[in-house]
Order: sequence, then structure tokens, then C-alpha cells
Amino acid sequence: MHWLDACLPLPQPNRIQHLVPAVDILFASSEAHPLVKTGGLADVSGSLPRAIKNAKQEIRLVLPAYRAAVASAGSLNKVTELDLPGTSAPVRILQGRLPHTRVRLYLVDAPEYFDRPGGPYSNPEGNDWPDNAARFALFGRSVCEIAMNRAGLDWKPELVHCNDWQTGLVPPLLSLESEPPASVFTIHNLAYQGLFGRAHFQALDLPPQWWSMNALEFHDQMSFIKGGLIFSDWITTVSPTYAREIQTAEFGCGLEGLLKQRSARLTGILNGVDYQVWNPGRDRLIPHAYTARTLRLKLENKTALQEAFGLPVKTDVPLFGHVGRLVEQKGLDLIMELIPELVQRRLQLVFLGTGQPQLEQALRQAHQRHPTKIGVRIAYDEQLAHLIEAGSDAFLMPSRFEPCGLNQLYSLRYGTPPIVRRTGGLADSVVDADGPSLYAHKATGFVFDNAEPAELLRAIDRALNLYAQQRVWKDLIETAMHEDFSWTRSANDYVELYQRVLEAHRKNRESVHQAPPQDISGVLI
Repeated sequence: MHWLDACLPLPQPNRIQHLVPAVDILFASSEAHPLVKTGGLADVSGSLPRAIKNAKQEIRLVLPAYRAAVASAGSLNKVTELDLPGTSAPVRILQGRLPHTRVRLYLVDAPEYFDRPGGPYSNPEGNDWPDNAARFALFGRSVCEIAMNRAGLDWKPELVHCNDWQTGLVPPLLSLESEPPASVFTIHNLAYQGLFGRAHFQALDLPPQWWSMNALEFHDQMSFIKGGLIFSDWITTVSPTYAREIQTAEFGCGLEGLLKQRSARLTGILNGVDYQVWNPGRDRLIPHAYTARTLRLKLENKTALQEAFGLPVKTDVPLFGHVGRLVEQKGLDLIMELIPELVQRRLQLVFLGTGQPQLEQALRQAHQRHPTKIGVRIAYDEQLAHLIEAGSDAFLMPSRFEPCGLNQLYSLRYGTPPIVRRTGGLADSVVDADGPSLYAHKATGFVFDNAEPAELLRAIDRALNLYAQQRVWKDLIETAMHEDFSWTRSANDYVELYQRVLEAHRKNRESVHQAPPQDISGVLI
């Protein structure tokens, strides 16, 4: 048997390409791996367009020409220049290919806004750029020029797929056009809304009527994301459960009324995993590649992980890993409350990430007090993140909310059962190791309900008890490793959605979403 047979599901025939015609799609995002990355949005934007391209659709990716993106993009050529409001020089459109794909790439080159040190949204000190409203308004206007075939590309997409608040002005701007393409707006995390004061709104020279509760105004601020939610033809989120959750006060971030009103055009599609990158059988960032048939090599990675964090090398001691932003959303504070209890148990803990200073400091102190039990690295380190997935026995991800989550999907493929709260994409992707699911060979991890330390501790203890039963634990690992969360599945769902959106758009070009709706003013805020 080829080694892939033990690690990957058998290829499935593409159910899309012979059933529907190809669609021309412009995919707009503020980041995409491997060009620039701050989080999961980049993983999605770097993988989903390629999967859609493989589904025989014509998709092109556009993002800002950050300094890092230009440096990583390889060969680029200037296509055209645009004269747009908000910039003192013409905006250049650079063309190339998303590295290692056949996806055509456009970079919006406005050096005064994007050719800077630091990250896409913040300076090297970690503070948001004060002109982010102007930066992403310019990006939105550039996307619209491409979408309306006014950028010298001799191409007009049938549909524009926008992602998160940074592209939130695209659907409103397209609503001003007489024959706009259809639009889909994806919420990756509703907690980040692109909120700016009224002075920013006025400086952007947007239509005055958009300063309204029925358009961009949100509690006396301008909300970029609200523009996408109101004016787009369709809204998606990155998991079915999160699509339901954001219609509630607990998860709706003040926009639950609007999302309820648009629920008939709100769909949750679970993110996928790029198994060319996150695959223990071919991962070049870990010391020992392994499959479900060679799990003994996973122990070699465990040894390497213990050494990397300065922990005693004990392959029989359960090792729990955590990778992510060190913030309360990810439930790190729940873990910290349990440290006194956890260090009394026979286990080790490793943490990798950056985030809230108080949580970073708490982790450092925990390591200082328990150096043989707890390893900490306050950093962003892609190679170490892969090693934690490969070398840990279980993965801690007790998020308070999680639109989709990717690390639990990585953990499944790496045979590192995740311990998660039943929320968002975590609920949609992890099967709890209770009695019936274990008996049916369907269990893939450990799930708890409430964001409380005691419930997390019970889930950890269940994992420890099962770990002691190595035959059952091995079955759990093998079941998890054979789960299929590939982008092929998600891409097929998106292509089917695009067809629905285009059909509705063609039937109703003068829909209420091309102008601020007037019949739900009592709902929008």
C-alpha cells in the first residue's frame, strides 16, 4: 500500500465540474498564505481559491500589495494604473500567480498605504495603523474597479467573494453600479468589525445617506462589516454552527438582529484544511513524518518536542499542546485557572503563541514555577506549531467562541485528539469520545459544553483516563486521522452556493440589497 493510503482519504470524483457551468469569480481578501498571514483568514484565502480553481471555476485573487506580499509573490507585472479618491498617486494593479497554484493574483499597489513595515493592520509595535479606514476603503474601491472591468484587465467577474471587514465596503460600492456582479460576503470572525468614527466616514467621501442605521452607521460609528452584511447578495460564515450562533445575543456582537433578518441568505460552510501543508505523512517541518500505520514515529516527534521546550523526555507521560492567540476568546484563561490542578497530574503542557500581555506573563510565571511540567514559547513560529501538532498527545482548544477553527482540524489529521468546547466549527468537526461514539469507532476528541474551568478539567481527565487505555486511544487516533476536512469538500459547497446566488441575482438585479433596505429599520442597528 502506498503511504498516502494510510493517511489520506481516497480521492473523490469532483461532483461539481460536470454538473454546472464555470463561474468567473473575484476573491477579495486582506491576506493570503503564503504572501502575508496574521491568522486563519490567510489560510482560507490561500487554499480555497486553489480548490475552487481545481473545481473548474475561473477564480482570481486580489489583495493589497503589502511589502511582504510583493516580496513573496515572485514574478509580477504592472497591468494598469487607476486614479482613485483618497490617494495622491495612481494606484497600480500588479499581476502574477499565487505561489504554487494556477490562481491568477492581483495586488493593489498603493505604496503610501501598503508599502510599510509591520503587519497588514498594525505597525511594528503592534498598534493599529491610524489610517486603516482609508487604506481599506481604497482597497475596496480598487476591487470594484476590477469587478466592473475598469482596470484594464479585459475581464469582468460574475461574482465577487468578499472576506471580513477589510472588504466590507465592496458590496455597498457595487450597489451604486448599474450592472454589478453578484456578491458573497464571508464572516470569518464577527468580533472584528472595522469600526471607525464619523470623521473617518466623512473623510472617505462616501454617500451621506450611508450614515444611517440602515446602512453603515453602528452606534455612532462607521462599521465596515455592516456594509458587507447589508449590501451583499449572500452572507456565509465558516461553519454551520457559527451561522446559527451569530443570530443570538451571545455571539452576534450587536448585529444579531440584522443577521436574523438576513437568515434566509445566510449559510455556514465549514473551512477546510490544506493537506499539502498540514499532513504528517509529508510534513517537512517535523523531524519524523508518520501515518496512521507508523504511529511509532509520532513518539519520535514527541521526544523532539519535549527537548525543544526543555521538558524531561518521557514518552509515556501525556503531553498536551496549545497553539494560538493568547487571548480569552481562545479559553487560555480557563487553562491558566487550572494550572494548580494540572501540575498535580501526571502530564506535561506546552504553549506557543502571542497575545494579551497579562496572559503572556501568566504563562511565563507558570513555566518558572513548574519548569519540568510546563513549556512556554511566546512567539509566532510556524515550524514549532507543526511540531506541537505532531508531538503532542492531545491538543487544548477550549475556545469561548470559534467561528471555525483550524487547529482542531490539523490536530485530527496529526492524530492529536483535540479537547474543545462545543461551539462554532469545533462543534461541527469534533466527535466526543463518549461511550457510544467510541463503540461505533466515530470518536475523534473530547468535547465539553460550558466555558468553565471545572468542565474543561473533566474533559482533560477523560482524556487522561482514555490515554491509559492504549488500545482504545490508538483507535481514537486512527479514526481522527482518517477524517476528511479537505478543501475539496468546502470548495464544492461554495461552487454550489455561487450558482444559487447567481440565479437569484439574475432574477432580481434590482433587489433590495442594491440599496439600503427600508423595511427592516426596526431591526438594524
